[in-house]
Amino acid sequence: MTKEGWQSFLPDFCGVRMVAGVVLGVLVLAGVIALAASESLSIFWSAFSLVALYSLWIALVSTGVICLAKKWLGRMRHGAAGLVAWLIVLAVCLVVVEATVRLLPAELVAGIDHRRLLVRTLAIGGIVAALVLRYLYEHHQQGQRELAENRARYLALQARIRPHFLFNSLNTVISLIPAEPEKAQRILHDLADLFRAGMAAEGRVATLKEELELTRQYLEVEQVRLGGRLRVRWELHAMPMDARVPMLLLQPLVENAVYHGVEPSPEGGEVIIFGSCREGRLQLSVSNTLPRQQEGEHRRGNRMALENVRQRLEALFGEAAGVRTGMVDDRHQVRIWLPVEEGR
Repeated sequence: MTKEGWQSFLPDFCGVRMVAGVVLGVLVLAGVIALAASESLSIFWSAFSLVALYSLWIALVSTGVICLAKKWLGRMRHGAAGLVAWLIVLAVCLVVVEATVRLLPAELVAGIDHRRLLVRTLAIGGIVAALVLRYLYEHHQQGQRELAENRARYLALQARIRPHFLFNSLNTVISLIPAEPEKAQRILHDLADLFRAGMAAEGRVATLKEELELTRQYLEVEQVRLGGRLRVRWELHAMPMDARVPMLLLQPLVENAVYHGVEPSPEGGEVIIFGSCREGRLQLSVSNTLPRQQEGEHRRGNRMALENVRQRLEALFGEAAGVRTGMVDDRHQVRIWLPVEEGR
């Protein structure tokens, strides 16, 4: 059995939120049962108190037993784990019925039919437990489907960025081969290092340190092609280098800045890479100067990379991350923000 196969659909019954949910659910169920059996408000409150107390004993003891057995249940397949959890609830129902009849004072249990109480408790407990377990299983399966879809979407979007980067980098090499073959060979070695690092992290996130290093390598390649026309300024302030970010998050934005802001300008331009971290949120921005004259087809370019970055951030972090573009001090700027998640 694979490691993924050991992950049970059962949630953590030891958690405070789960226990609070169990208590709330039991109180609602007790209210429904008492309301159905009562003809007046005074009878309702009396019945509700007894049913709620009785049901809470069953629910909380069952929750405690499943909590203690969570490691054992976590190694089972879904069907076996569900069956064992269901049997635990029935066993607890049986124990609570027997404890109620045998341990309570005789005057409190004088009017209780032992067999009828046992049958009703087992029936209601078994039905409710089966419905809850079925819901937990469907919820788990839906979560797994969404996770698989997001992973597939992330891989597809990431794969679409790499050909874009490769196309532009190879054009750099082709332009250098006739006049400077040794320099072209050096760039190819740099490209091999870049793609080796990228392919090693296929489908995974990278650390911020790794992503910044990949961006620096890309800029070194472009510096060879553009020379003094490309000016780069790094402004990084107290950056959490172990923070997790999508692979090739920053490099496509820097590539766009070079392609749209520096390359079409005869005098070149400047790219500023800014980074900071405040209150658990990582902020990165790439800004570039603009050429004096628009050059039509070149300026329109390929805007796929920016949209891919936006979609990959959404797939990994949801609404906690985002991308915004605009003009700041006569420069075009792309700003990214995402939550800091350290480690792997």
